Amino acid sequence: MPEGDTVHRAATRLQALVGETVEASSPNPRGRATRVAEHVDGRRLTSVSAHGKNLVLRFEGGVVVRSHLGMTGRWVVRPRGDGIAGTPWLVVRGERAQALLWNGARLELHVRALGGLGPDILERPPRIDAMVTRIRRGDDSRFLGETLLDQHLVSGIGNKWLAEALWSAELSPWSRTGVVADEDLRGALTAAAGLMSASVEGRVRRNEVYRRVGRPCRRCGGIIRSRGQGDANRTAYWCRGCQKGGGPPGA
Repeated sequence: MPEGDTVHRAATRLQALVGETVEASSPNPRGRATRVAEHVDGRRLTSVSAHGKNLVLRFEGGVVVRSHLGMTGRWVVRPRGDGIAGTPWLVVRGERAQALLWNGARLELHVRALGGLGPDILERPPRIDAMVTRIRRGDDSRFLGETLLDQHLVSGIGNKWLAEALWSAELSPWSRTGVVADEDLRGALTAAAGLMSASVEGRVRRNEVYRRVGRPCRRCGGIIRSRGQGDANRTAYWCRGCQKGGGPPGA
Protein backbone atom coordinates (compact mmCIF):
# COMPACT_ATOMS: atom_id res chain seq x y z
CA MET A 1 0.00 0.00 0.00
CA PRO A 2 1.36 3.48 -0.85
CA GLU A 3 2.45 5.23 2.34
CA GLY A 4 2.44 8.89 3.26
CA ASP A 5 5.74 9.65 1.54
CA THR A 6 4.39 8.31 -1.76
CA VAL A 7 1.29 10.51 -1.49
CA HIS A 8 3.34 13.60 -0.59
CA ARG A 9 5.55 13.02 -3.64
CA ALA A 10 2.41 12.75 -5.78
CA ALA A 11 1.17 16.06 -4.36
CA THR A 12 4.47 17.67 -5.35
CA ARG A 13 4.19 16.36 -8.91
CA LEU A 14 0.61 17.59 -9.23
CA GLN A 15 1.67 21.16 -8.43
CA ALA A 16 2.39 21.41 -12.17
CA LEU A 17 -1.37 21.75 -12.71
CA VAL A 18 -2.20 24.17 -9.88
CA GLY A 19 -3.57 27.45 -11.15
CA GLU A 20 -4.77 26.01 -14.45
CA THR A 21 -8.28 25.49 -15.72
CA VAL A 22 -8.38 21.76 -16.40
CA GLU A 23 -10.11 19.28 -18.63
CA ALA A 24 -11.15 16.09 -16.85
CA SER A 25 -12.36 12.67 -17.96
CA SER A 26 -12.84 9.18 -16.49
CA PRO A 27 -12.02 6.41 -18.99
CA ASN A 28 -12.58 3.74 -16.33
CA PRO A 29 -16.25 2.92 -15.54
CA ARG A 30 -15.49 2.79 -11.80
CA GLY A 31 -13.97 6.24 -12.05
CA ARG A 32 -16.99 7.54 -13.98
CA ALA A 33 -19.29 6.25 -11.26
CA THR A 34 -17.72 8.72 -8.80
CA ARG A 35 -18.81 11.65 -11.04
CA VAL A 36 -15.60 13.45 -10.09
CA ALA A 37 -14.58 14.25 -13.68
CA GLU A 38 -17.89 15.92 -14.54
CA HIS A 39 -17.67 18.10 -11.41
CA VAL A 40 -14.10 19.31 -11.96
CA ASP A 41 -14.03 19.60 -15.77
CA GLY A 42 -13.60 23.25 -16.75
CA ARG A 43 -12.67 24.37 -13.22
CA ARG A 44 -9.40 25.91 -12.04
CA LEU A 45 -7.32 23.71 -9.74
CA THR A 46 -6.41 25.92 -6.78
CA SER A 47 -4.36 23.58 -4.58
CA VAL A 48 -3.11 20.04 -4.07
CA SER A 49 -2.11 18.77 -0.64
CA ALA A 50 -1.50 15.52 1.20
CA HIS A 51 -2.76 14.38 4.59
CA GLY A 52 -1.41 11.01 5.59
CA LYS A 53 -2.34 8.61 2.81
CA ASN A 54 -4.91 11.00 1.30
CA LEU A 55 -4.46 13.41 -1.59
CA VAL A 56 -6.75 16.45 -1.63
CA LEU A 57 -7.40 18.49 -4.78
CA ARG A 58 -9.29 21.76 -4.40
CA PHE A 59 -10.97 23.55 -7.30
CA GLU A 60 -12.61 26.93 -7.74
CA GLY A 61 -16.20 27.10 -6.60
CA GLY A 62 -15.52 25.06 -3.46
CA VAL A 63 -15.26 21.71 -5.24
CA VAL A 64 -12.94 19.33 -3.38
CA VAL A 65 -11.75 15.83 -4.30
CA ARG A 66 -10.23 13.24 -1.97
CA SER A 67 -8.11 10.48 -3.46
CA HIS A 68 -7.00 7.47 -1.40
CA LEU A 69 -4.77 5.07 -3.30
CA GLY A 70 -5.55 1.89 -1.38
CA MET A 71 -3.27 -1.04 -2.16
CA THR A 72 -2.50 -0.41 -5.82
CA GLY A 73 -3.46 3.15 -6.76
CA ARG A 74 -0.98 5.65 -8.17
CA TRP A 75 -0.87 9.14 -9.65
CA VAL A 76 1.30 9.78 -12.71
CA VAL A 77 2.06 13.20 -14.22
CA ARG A 78 3.07 13.32 -17.88
CA PRO A 79 3.33 15.93 -20.64
CA ARG A 80 0.00 16.72 -22.22
CA GLY A 81 -0.36 14.83 -25.47
CA ASP A 82 1.39 11.68 -24.31
CA GLY A 83 -0.68 8.66 -25.28
CA ILE A 84 -2.66 6.80 -22.62
CA ALA A 85 -2.62 3.01 -22.68
CA GLY A 86 -5.38 1.52 -20.54
CA THR A 87 -8.25 3.06 -18.60
CA PRO A 88 -7.25 5.33 -15.71
CA TRP A 89 -9.87 6.29 -13.16
CA LEU A 90 -9.29 9.99 -13.73
CA VAL A 91 -7.41 12.14 -16.21
CA VAL A 92 -6.86 15.83 -15.39
CA ARG A 93 -5.30 17.88 -18.21
CA GLY A 94 -3.74 21.30 -18.01
CA GLU A 95 -2.07 23.38 -20.69
CA ARG A 96 1.22 21.44 -20.67
CA ALA A 97 0.77 18.49 -18.31
CA GLN A 98 -1.77 15.81 -17.52
CA ALA A 99 -2.25 13.82 -14.31
CA LEU A 100 -3.57 10.27 -14.42
CA LEU A 101 -5.00 8.32 -11.51
CA TRP A 102 -4.79 4.55 -11.83
CA ASN A 103 -6.75 2.16 -9.58
CA GLY A 104 -8.35 4.83 -7.49
CA ALA A 105 -9.66 2.79 -4.55
CA ARG A 106 -11.32 5.90 -3.03
CA LEU A 107 -12.20 8.91 -5.16
CA GLU A 108 -14.89 11.18 -3.78
CA LEU A 109 -16.23 14.72 -3.77
CA HIS A 110 -15.78 15.41 -0.06
CA VAL A 111 -13.15 15.18 2.67
CA ARG A 112 -15.27 13.96 5.57
CA ALA A 113 -12.88 11.03 6.10
CA LEU A 114 -10.10 13.43 7.06
CA GLY A 115 -11.92 14.55 10.20
CA GLY A 116 -11.12 11.39 12.12
CA LEU A 117 -7.45 11.15 11.17
CA GLY A 118 -4.52 11.73 13.47
CA PRO A 119 -1.73 14.27 12.85
CA ASP A 120 0.26 13.74 9.65
CA ILE A 121 3.68 12.24 10.35
CA LEU A 122 5.04 14.39 7.49
CA GLU A 123 3.90 17.75 8.82
CA ARG A 124 6.83 20.12 9.20
CA PRO A 125 7.55 20.11 12.03
CA PRO A 126 5.72 16.91 13.03
CA ARG A 127 3.41 17.27 16.05
CA ILE A 128 5.03 14.47 18.01
CA ASP A 129 3.53 15.44 21.38
CA ALA A 130 0.03 15.58 19.88
CA MET A 131 0.56 12.10 18.44
CA VAL A 132 1.70 10.73 21.80
CA THR A 133 -1.32 12.28 23.52
CA ARG A 134 -3.68 10.75 20.97
CA ILE A 135 -2.03 7.34 21.30
CA ARG A 136 -2.28 7.44 25.09
CA ARG A 137 -6.03 8.00 24.82
CA GLY A 138 -6.36 4.80 22.81
CA ASP A 139 -6.14 1.10 23.63
CA ASP A 140 -2.86 0.59 25.45
CA SER A 141 -3.18 -3.21 25.26
CA ARG A 142 -2.57 -3.21 21.49
CA PHE A 143 0.77 -4.13 20.04
CA LEU A 144 2.90 -1.09 19.19
CA GLY A 145 2.96 -2.09 15.52
CA GLU A 146 -0.84 -2.02 15.37
CA THR A 147 -1.00 1.32 17.17
CA LEU A 148 1.38 3.14 14.84
CA LEU A 149 -0.45 1.87 11.76
CA ASP A 150 -3.78 3.19 13.06
CA GLN A 151 -4.49 6.23 10.86
CA HIS A 152 -6.90 7.61 13.47
CA LEU A 153 -3.91 8.06 15.78
CA VAL A 154 -1.08 8.96 13.39
CA SER A 155 -1.55 9.54 9.65
CA GLY A 156 0.80 8.34 6.96
CA ILE A 157 2.83 5.48 8.43
CA GLY A 158 2.58 2.16 6.60
CA ASN A 159 4.25 -1.21 6.87
CA LYS A 160 7.65 -0.31 5.47
CA TRP A 161 8.27 2.80 7.51
CA LEU A 162 6.79 1.24 10.62
CA ALA A 163 9.34 -1.57 10.39
CA GLU A 164 12.25 0.74 9.65
CA ALA A 165 11.34 3.32 12.31
CA LEU A 166 10.95 0.71 15.04
CA TRP A 167 14.29 -0.82 14.07
CA SER A 168 15.90 2.63 14.31
CA ALA A 169 14.30 3.19 17.73
CA GLU A 170 15.24 -0.36 18.87
CA LEU A 171 11.63 -1.19 19.73
CA SER A 172 9.77 -4.37 18.85
CA PRO A 173 6.42 -4.10 17.03
CA TRP A 174 5.25 -6.72 19.56
CA SER A 175 5.67 -4.43 22.56
CA ARG A 176 2.37 -3.61 24.24
CA THR A 177 1.73 0.08 23.74
CA GLY A 178 0.97 0.66 27.41
CA VAL A 179 4.43 -0.47 28.54
CA VAL A 180 6.35 1.65 26.03
CA ALA A 181 7.71 4.77 27.73
CA ASP A 182 6.73 8.15 26.31
CA GLU A 183 10.39 8.83 25.52
CA ASP A 184 10.62 5.64 23.46
CA LEU A 185 7.33 6.38 21.71
CA ARG A 186 8.59 9.84 20.77
CA GLY A 187 11.79 8.25 19.50
CA ALA A 188 9.88 5.88 17.20
CA LEU A 189 7.66 8.68 15.86
CA THR A 190 10.63 10.98 15.33
CA ALA A 191 12.43 8.21 13.46
CA ALA A 192 9.41 7.63 11.23
CA ALA A 193 9.12 11.35 10.48
CA GLY A 194 12.81 11.59 9.61
CA LEU A 195 12.91 8.50 7.41
CA MET A 196 9.76 9.41 5.53
CA SER A 197 10.83 13.04 5.03
CA ALA A 198 14.09 11.80 3.56
CA SER A 199 12.12 9.58 1.18
CA VAL A 200 9.96 12.51 0.06
CA GLU A 201 13.16 14.43 -0.71
CA GLY A 202 14.51 11.53 -2.76
CA ARG A 203 17.22 10.45 -0.33
CA VAL A 204 17.46 6.67 -0.71
CA ARG A 205 18.04 4.54 2.37
CA ARG A 206 18.65 0.82 2.40
CA ASN A 207 16.14 -1.36 4.24
CA GLU A 208 17.33 -2.66 7.59
CA VAL A 209 14.47 -5.07 8.36
CA TYR A 210 11.69 -4.58 5.82
CA ARG A 211 11.58 -7.59 3.46
CA ARG A 212 14.88 -8.89 4.86
CA VAL A 213 13.42 -11.98 6.53
CA GLY A 214 16.01 -14.62 7.41
CA ARG A 215 18.95 -12.28 6.86
CA PRO A 216 21.27 -11.01 9.58
CA CYS A 217 20.61 -7.72 11.33
CA ARG A 218 23.32 -5.24 10.39
CA ARG A 219 23.36 -3.89 13.95
CA CYS A 220 23.54 -7.01 16.09
CA GLY A 221 23.77 -9.98 13.75
CA GLY A 222 20.43 -11.44 14.87
CA ILE A 223 18.08 -12.94 12.29
CA ILE A 224 15.32 -10.75 10.86
CA ARG A 225 11.86 -12.22 11.39
CA SER A 226 8.36 -11.52 10.14
CA ARG A 227 4.83 -12.45 11.16
CA GLY A 228 1.30 -11.22 10.53
CA GLN A 229 -0.03 -8.85 13.16
CA GLY A 230 -3.46 -7.56 14.09
CA ASP A 231 -6.90 -8.05 12.57
CA ALA A 232 -5.61 -6.98 9.16
CA ASN A 233 -2.70 -9.45 9.41
CA ARG A 234 -0.22 -6.81 8.28
CA THR A 235 3.31 -8.23 8.17
CA ALA A 236 5.55 -7.07 11.01
CA TYR A 237 9.33 -7.21 10.50
CA TRP A 238 11.79 -7.07 13.39
CA CYS A 239 15.09 -8.24 14.87
CA ARG A 240 14.51 -9.99 18.15
CA GLY A 241 18.15 -9.52 19.07
CA CYS A 242 18.19 -5.74 19.38
CA GLN A 243 14.57 -4.51 19.32
CA LYS A 244 13.36 -4.55 22.90
CA GLY A 245 9.89 -5.86 23.66
CA GLY A 246 10.20 -9.44 22.44
CA GLY A 247 8.26 -11.28 19.79
CA PRO A 248 4.70 -12.44 19.16
CA PRO A 249 2.84 -14.37 21.86
CA GLY A 250 3.68 -18.05 21.88
CA ALA A 251 6.71 -17.67 19.64
